[in-house]
This record gives sequence, structure tokens and C-alpha cells, in this order.
Amino acid sequence: MDTDFLKIFVHLTAALLAGGIIGLERSFHGRPAGFRTHTLVCLASSLLMLVTLYQWQWLPGVPLDTVRTDPTRMAQGIMTGIGFLGAGVIFKEGLSVRGLTTAASIWITAAIGILLGIGFYAPAVLATAFTIGTLSFFRWIEAKLPSHYYAHHFVRFDRSNVMPEPELRAFLEQNGFTVANMSYRVSDDRLSFEYRMVIRTINPENLSALAVSLRQLETVRAFRISPTGD
Repeated sequence: MDTDFLKIFVHLTAALLAGGIIGLERSFHGRPAGFRTHTLVCLASSLLMLVTLYQWQWLPGVPLDTVRTDPTRMAQGIMTGIGFLGAGVIFKEGLSVRGLTTAASIWITAAIGILLGIGFYAPAVLATAFTIGTLSFFRWIEAKLPSHYYAHHFVRFDRSNVMPEPELRAFLEQNGFTVANMSYRVSDDRLSFEYRMVIRTINPENLSALAVSLRQLETVRAFRISPTGD
């Protein structure tokens, strides 16, 4: 077997494996950019870097001192293109921004593909291990760390029977919440009044408990609790 072909096969196979390993973690957690996406990103990055690594094969008869492709420019172009792909998996829903971790994983997968494309196997393997560790083990650490949980909350009353704001704040505090901010709205038909706010708690189970408490209030006409998060 041709030596160059064997080297190219090893480069691309390594990229296929590295991208697939990272993609499996994303697919396991139900992310839209998963196994196949990360595999293709890593494989494409490696393939494009091979273009510069073996440029003498696609410039036959031309001295390399005359025409030379800068590998760093190819790497810059790859990372710029990956930026568009990463932006496609990020979306905003209220105050929640989702897909940032998946976009970051696509970005690092492209970087690993570049390393494998030029044959830097040791740092590529190390980066793959660190990436998997960050996506899995760090998720466990993050879940164990104390943190605040935020939610969008609105509650609607009849305009003639509105719960006073101090009473509403006291009710939320009794259920384990503090109010980050508060806004007010009268409906277009002028028949109802709404409090809109961002609430926070240190216990995510308080969200369902608050919903139960609100259902028991006869003066509440409608409410919504929308947790934020990645």
C-alpha cells in the first residue's frame, strides 16, 4: 500500500473516531447536533488540513517554492466556517439560551480535526479526552454545585380582585422564591391584571410546589412558570 495513502487513511480514521466519540456524548443527551454531525465536522476539518499537508500532490510540476498554501490560513477558514454551524444550534427562548454547549463542542471538534489532519496525534487524543471529560464529568460536578434556579413567572387576577403586591411577594417567599424583578400589565380588554416577574430559588423542586400552591388560590385566573436554563 502506498505510504502516503496509509498516512491519509490513519489521519482520517483518527478524526472519524474522535468526532464520533464526542458526538456520541451529545447524542446520548438528546442534542440535535450529535453523533453524525460531530463526526463529519472532525472528518471535514482533518480532510481540509490534508489538502495543505499534501499540496505538492495537487500542484504537480509546480515548485513548492513558487506556490505554497499557508496551512494556518486553511485552519482560520475552517474555524470561521464552523462559527456559522455553531450559531445554527444556538437559540433563545425567553431568557433561556440553549445550545451553547453543543456549539462549543462543535468548535472543539473542528480544532481536534485540524490537529489530526496535520498529524498532531498526542495533543488531539488529549484534547478528545478533555472534551469528553468536560461534557460528562463536569456535568456531574455542575449538578452537585449549589446554584440559583430562575424562572419566568406571570400570574393573572381579575382587575376587581387583585392580590396586593406585598401579599404576592410574601406568598412567593413562603414557597421558597425571591423576585428578581417585577412588571405589571393590564389586559387589552381591561378585565384582568397581570404581574410579570423573574423568580429564583435554590431548590428546583420549589417550581412544581409553587404551581400546586397557585392552583389552590381561587383568585388566580391564570399563571405560567417557565424555568430558564441551557
